[in-house]
Amino acid sequence: MKLMWFHLMPYTELPDDFRDKHPSVWVDIHSSLFDPRRAHHMYNDFMDELEFAAECGFDAICVNEHHNNGYGLMPSPNLIASSLARRTTDTALCVLGNSLALYNPPTRVAEEFAMIDCISGGRLIAGFPVGSPMDTCYAYGQNPSMLRDRYHEAHDLVVKAWTEQDTFAFNGRYNQQRYVNIWPRPIQRPHPPIWIPGGGSVETWQWCAEKDYVYCYLSYYGYKAGKSTMDGFWAEMAKLGKDRNPYRAGFLQFVGVAETREQAMELYAEPAEYFYGRCLHIDPRFAGPPGYATEETQRRGIKGMVSQAADNSRDAQRYETKFASLAREMDAIVDKGYVIIGSPDEVVEQLTEVATNLNVGHLMMLLQFGNMNKELAKYNTRMFAEKVLPKMRHVHSEWEDRWWPEPMERKERAAPSSFVPAQVAAAE
Repeated sequence: MKLMWFHLMPYTELPDDFRDKHPSVWVDIHSSLFDPRRAHHMYNDFMDELEFAAECGFDAICVNEHHNNGYGLMPSPNLIASSLARRTTDTALCVLGNSLALYNPPTRVAEEFAMIDCISGGRLIAGFPVGSPMDTCYAYGQNPSMLRDRYHEAHDLVVKAWTEQDTFAFNGRYNQQRYVNIWPRPIQRPHPPIWIPGGGSVETWQWCAEKDYVYCYLSYYGYKAGKSTMDGFWAEMAKLGKDRNPYRAGFLQFVGVAETREQAMELYAEPAEYFYGRCLHIDPRFAGPPGYATEETQRRGIKGMVSQAADNSRDAQRYETKFASLAREMDAIVDKGYVIIGSPDEVVEQLTEVATNLNVGHLMMLLQFGNMNKELAKYNTRMFAEKVLPKMRHVHSEWEDRWWPEPMERKERAAPSSFVPAQVAAAE
């Protein structure tokens, strides 16, 4: 199976009284909380961690897009991925992704993804999320009832821009372009593999099946809560006549590894409680604008991760009583499966159960979460790479992964220059 290293890039210095004094981590989070000088160090630490994960042998490193928030500091994951394309060699670059409906024109996505694919030598995985309601409807002002139609049209334009050899005109409802003729074009043909991150929409499942795309469930609440969603996905695949190839799916899981379970509990309690206490503090008024959730999804009673997080923040008094364990008590966080922690052997056992029970071939790990510092993130990453990853390679080995990048041969690719500026050389 494929083991992937995912980074949210959370703002790591939200104050202790954040929940008490601020209504939401998303959309209207106050600018006074953001310190650009501290963010300079955060971004550089985060990129160090991503590059370190690549060096440790993870199959892919993953980034994503969010806006107006302290939960994830990547309004442009393409900026991060372009740097990683230059500073890594063999690791796949999974951008999950670009929220297509927010780009005007969407050919901007086609161009930038093509650039990343060219710079990296064909290592890009192209993620196309519909986008959270906070990002799309509130931060970027899109009409929720038109969001999915706009998204589908943007998708069609991007794919045609990648695959059509001649200049063409595109006349859609939302996009009209007389001359579509992108330069550069992606190395991978007909185009980079397309993955669709989602939170449980029936229509997204059906669309992934129709287009033969990978469905990625980016779960805040771990494998126990995620099983019903993944069971629903596979039931829909069976209904549509698709096989159970586990590489049709991806799943996100928080993980903390240490020499012993006791040590892991001690090391990862603070960052886990920070994430569930502050990074998921979402005001319910931003979580479910009318028209955002599709009719079929509502009929089936499927609730996405954002709505669940917002429900848990709805009432401060209720949170302190009924949901106190959600954010503040590590024992409950671990017991509910939000974060898998333990010794390497314990983590191998639990993740093997996740991969088999959820039938997932692309397992994305959050090994940095909350306010975890770089030293601990690198320790967690190294422990996983050396003592967990090798023992999980065999899972799902009987299946073919048809949704993985096909880069240029290593000998055909450019190597980063070892150029040393003259002033540095002189100083040495």
